Amino acid sequence: MRQSFSDVSRIESFFDKARPARRLLVLDLGFLGDTVHLIPALWEIRRAWPQAELHVMVADHVTQLLSLTPWVDKVWGYPRFPKGPKPWQDFGRVRALRNASFDVVINLNGSDRSSLLTWLSGAPLRLGRRPQDGGPLHWSLQFTHTVDHPYHGMPVYEQRWNCLRLAGIPCGEKPEFRTEISSAARRKAGITAEDDGHYIHISPFTTQDHKELPEEELVALISLIQNPPLEAQTRPHRVILSCAPSRRELDKMARLVKALAEAPWKVFPGSLDILALSSVLAGAFSHFGGDSGALHLALMSDIPTVSWFRQYDGMKDWMPNGQLHRSVIGLESGATGISGISGQALFSQWDNLPKRLPA
Repeated sequence: MRQSFSDVSRIESFFDKARPARRLLVLDLGFLGDTVHLIPALWEIRRAWPQAELHVMVADHVTQLLSLTPWVDKVWGYPRFPKGPKPWQDFGRVRALRNASFDVVINLNGSDRSSLLTWLSGAPLRLGRRPQDGGPLHWSLQFTHTVDHPYHGMPVYEQRWNCLRLAGIPCGEKPEFRTEISSAARRKAGITAEDDGHYIHISPFTTQDHKELPEEELVALISLIQNPPLEAQTRPHRVILSCAPSRRELDKMARLVKALAEAPWKVFPGSLDILALSSVLAGAFSHFGGDSGALHLALMSDIPTVSWFRQYDGMKDWMPNGQLHRSVIGLESGATGISGISGQALFSQWDNLPKRLPA
């Protein structure tokens, strides 16, 4: 009998049945932000099944991220970028999934393709999160157990962590980004141990113009960090800029650097992969950026952030919360970027942030 759980008080939970599992797969085909936000749920699954083999399937262009979670036994890549496969092109992957003989598959993504793969895996226990729109009529038939949890209103990592609790899986007091980030990549990038904690990382661009700040506000923000008012001079003023290797962002970076009165301490124009960027972020005093992958990596790295968002329904899914984080919300104004957010306003938010909370 299929069961849907919306309350931890249910007599029989998914975990009651799944506890003896020896091989589990967590299936999530999202991009970088989705995979970062999956890590706290993955950690709880690892702790709940300490002796089991834990496998994870994510988009193949972000599998590198999960090398920061050495407690995951195997990572499977799925081709999502720039375009995913046709359903019939999944035959080989489905065969491999079935040959792996998973006891349990957990899928908190709910997309049509990931739900179908969950069913086709042949695992006897399959946990899914009901999509926001309820999914197609046959959606629940692909799972043995489902959870219903509201979308939006809180970061995605908290939503997924709560889904596990609804399924009866024991969780800690709060979600944890349990990762192991090496300093080696930032040493290779010329950032010494003496530099750690003494620079600001800024990711000025996102994947789309309408999610970005106008160039003049970026210039104002960077100038204030580099030459702060007297009362803010105890904070670091060296700036690192980085961006993705796309032609669009590389051209924008060149224009931004040229517009600055003072050159940044370091610029990484598309030269940092996921692991290197995570390492650079982990050594930063704090991070500034828009609604992009770098912001999620900064959240994972447990450094203070100041971010800018345009107003839209799902923004709280991706907006960091807590005492270490500040977000400023503006209005979308097409190709010119976000309006209503000034560099001065962002600097003021940053100047009031603690460096880190006490351990």
